[in-house]
Amino acid sequence: MELESLQTYLLNKKGTVKETPFGPQAYVYKVMNKMFALVAWDEDPIDLSLKCDPDLAITLRSLYEAIRPGYHLNKKHWNTITLDGSVPDEEVFGMIDASYALVVKGMTKAQRKALEGMGE
Repeated sequence: MELESLQTYLLNKKGTVKETPFGPQAYVYKVMNKMFALVAWDEDPIDLSLKCDPDLAITLRSLYEAIRPGYHLNKKHWNTITLDGSVPDEEVFGMIDASYALVVKGMTKAQRKALEGMGE
């Protein structure tokens, strides 16, 4: 997966912003100030870290060698995926959707309502 298509997909999520709080080598994608994706774009291949349901995280790690516990993140709730082509793009996009949904689900009712009103 190319960085450009990855970034486009991430930034098309409602309310998403890209920041670099850890330095220019890592892009952090947030919704309502909560991180749902981290992209180590200067790695070759790119590493993508996503929030994940703990049980699903274990399953995905067993299915794909390129998926491992989150690098420098809570290893129970985060996976890091090396985008070397071994995980199908559709699967990666599904994991991005799930990460975003988990973060949105954890928001307050007021935050979710504010998010719903964005872009209208």
